[in-house]
Amino acid sequence: MIPQIFSVFAMLLLVKCGTQTPQPIQNKLIAIDSTQQNAIDTLVLGAERLGEIIPKLQGKKIALVVNQSSTVGDKHLVDTLIKFGLDIQFIMAPEHGFRGTADAGELINTEKDKKTGLTIKSLYGKTKKPSPQDMANIDAIVFDIQDVGVRFYTYISTLHYLMDACAEYKKELIVLDRPNPNGHYIDGPILDPAFKSFVGMHPVPVVHGMTIGEYAQMINGEGWLTNGLSCNLDVVKCKNYTHQYFYELPIKPSPNLPNPRSIYLYPSTCWFEGTNLSLGRGTDKPFQIFGHPKYIGDYTFTPQSNEGAKDPPLKGQICRGIDLTEVPIASIRDSKKIDLSYLIKAYEYFKKINEPFFLENNFIDKLAGSDQLRKQILAGKTEKEIRATWQPGLEGFAKTRAKYLLYPEN
Repeated sequence: MIPQIFSVFAMLLLVKCGTQTPQPIQNKLIAIDSTQQNAIDTLVLGAERLGEIIPKLQGKKIALVVNQSSTVGDKHLVDTLIKFGLDIQFIMAPEHGFRGTADAGELINTEKDKKTGLTIKSLYGKTKKPSPQDMANIDAIVFDIQDVGVRFYTYISTLHYLMDACAEYKKELIVLDRPNPNGHYIDGPILDPAFKSFVGMHPVPVVHGMTIGEYAQMINGEGWLTNGLSCNLDVVKCKNYTHQYFYELPIKPSPNLPNPRSIYLYPSTCWFEGTNLSLGRGTDKPFQIFGHPKYIGDYTFTPQSNEGAKDPPLKGQICRGIDLTEVPIASIRDSKKIDLSYLIKAYEYFKKINEPFFLENNFIDKLAGSDQLRKQILAGKTEKEIRATWQPGLEGFAKTRAKYLLYPEN
């Protein structure tokens, strides 16, 4: 009998939405209501369902799309599958690389994994899609990467290219599903296909509220692959998960999302990537602070080179700005919305001092999925007015999303 691994180890927590911030508890889902805290069923990740996974892979030549988040308990998925004698041909790694330490946008070269001797090929940079030769040498691809449920987080773009290759070459894609820490809401503008890029490939809102497995089903079902092809997709679901549970990741999904607060703030602070401000890359608080040498604020910081940010914006310059690390995590999560106030207030100040705010290349348009957000801010629209323009698109997307959900909403 194939052994089962049922637990997610240190720092795993699922809690139902509420105003309380419970203490982490090992291997449990925690239900929070107004009167008590009850331990309920144990979460089982897709990657932990080895009794279902191994039979699917036996006798097949496989490639793995994994990074540092691809764990089974306290072991990496690669090491776990090797112990079962599976025929792993090579590893493919997304943005930030196999170990998850590379900068955003950094070119990753083909290399050998020192521990296993397996070749690691990059799916970021010039080669976003597996080559015909790669596809000819395998029967199936296993995808196991922790996502954070935000459109401009590029792992779903990598997923798209994998599905494209599998559809074209008639190979199977097996997605090992994981909870989405931002899976409890949807928000933001819908992407206009005219602004399609690697930081936004599909007509979905910024926060899509789907697990990576659900998202894969939507890519297939909505005909978004090249020539409307369909991928032979198999999603190994999580057990005992709903969209309204709090999931604290045991491993940071990328170098600059080190903790739950950064992950919850990410949809609201990543907009600063399209401005002349720093959002904390090169500090110990990425996506949790923002500022500029000419901005106002009681908080000061100086971006420096570090792991995942070798040359951060405003490197070596003393910045003044805002520190969001004192904002309670529960309040960020329970708001269930993108907070545009940070971006709008910063723009208004830069306008007063006659300093350029948006980057000249208008990168913010790629993040927003159109040029409307930038134009709305330039026109002085309020957050309420901007959010109102999102609602028709969000209502339509909610209906589309519902067709592909694998887990209860509550």
